[in-house]
Amino acid sequence: MASSSATEPGVRLSDRTRRSPLSLRAMVLLMHVLFVGAVFMLDSTLDRRIHEEPWYIGVYGVLVLITLVQYFYTAGSSPGYVIDAMQAGGRMHATFVNTATLSKQSSSKHGSVKSPMNRPQLEKLSPVSSTSSWLHHIVDLYPPGSSNRDWTCAYCKIIQPPRTRHCHDCDKCVLQFDHHCVWLGTCIGKNNHCRFWWYIFQETILCTWTVALYIESLHLDIDDKAWWKDFIGVIMLAVLIFILLFLLLLLMFHSYIALTNQTTYEVARRKRIFYLRGIPDRVHPFSKGICRNIYDFCFSRQNGFVLEAVPPLEELEARAIPYTCRDIICCRCC
Repeated sequence: MASSSATEPGVRLSDRTRRSPLSLRAMVLLMHVLFVGAVFMLDSTLDRRIHEEPWYIGVYGVLVLITLVQYFYTAGSSPGYVIDAMQAGGRMHATFVNTATLSKQSSSKHGSVKSPMNRPQLEKLSPVSSTSSWLHHIVDLYPPGSSNRDWTCAYCKIIQPPRTRHCHDCDKCVLQFDHHCVWLGTCIGKNNHCRFWWYIFQETILCTWTVALYIESLHLDIDDKAWWKDFIGVIMLAVLIFILLFLLLLLMFHSYIALTNQTTYEVARRKRIFYLRGIPDRVHPFSKGICRNIYDFCFSRQNGFVLEAVPPLEELEARAIPYTCRDIICCRCC
């Protein structure tokens, strides 16, 4: 009896966590149906426009469908977990990016790793890891002299690469952690950040078009138009404008961090992340130029699990030098 009563709460908890994303996605779907359906209810001339301009309403309907597909596609995608990268690394599918300068600083003449801990100690700290090559590469990604307590997850007890954070909602360590999106019910990380941007972009276009349709319906001068339609239309329009402003700000912010190869977590907690302390605010340590940042942002999943090393201090100090006319002509920022 005691064992059954002890397991029942756990079962209920797991069922609740399994149901909550489904109920959340159903609510998002219902909101789209509500706002889009209200347009046809409030605008009595849309039936005539469907026959006169079928392409207009057809394109709008396709946009609604594509936005919903992108939502469910993003919500069901993996942000890129550390445990998956470790397994891929064991199959030699992981890519480890390191700079030559950092490799020279972190390795001796014979190739042995210089770190505050030796290999056996690292393996004891990370019982989940089954490959010593993973530990070897992770040590090379951090600046020399870093403490193991800074890059060991206190919850998973595994070695975290740079730009990784443990998500308490997903209970996993996420590569290039950006944030946990409540509306999607999943984390936004390295593998699905581009999908998230496209969802925001499509949702912004859809919201803008829907606002235009609501404004058109409110401007209709029809004698038999009921007053309650205008009342509902004004309320729905006010809510939509608020959502649109939020989407526009979100789209601009994520476009900015994509161009500079940053994450929301790094921008918000820059002074608390140990390997970002002391770096000037105008220097983006992981940026490789606008063109390369866009390429990595859009095609990072095709390249496998790419783990970025923290650039050496000399390189970061060189980036802090202000641009000259020659740098702009040579497209230094690109």
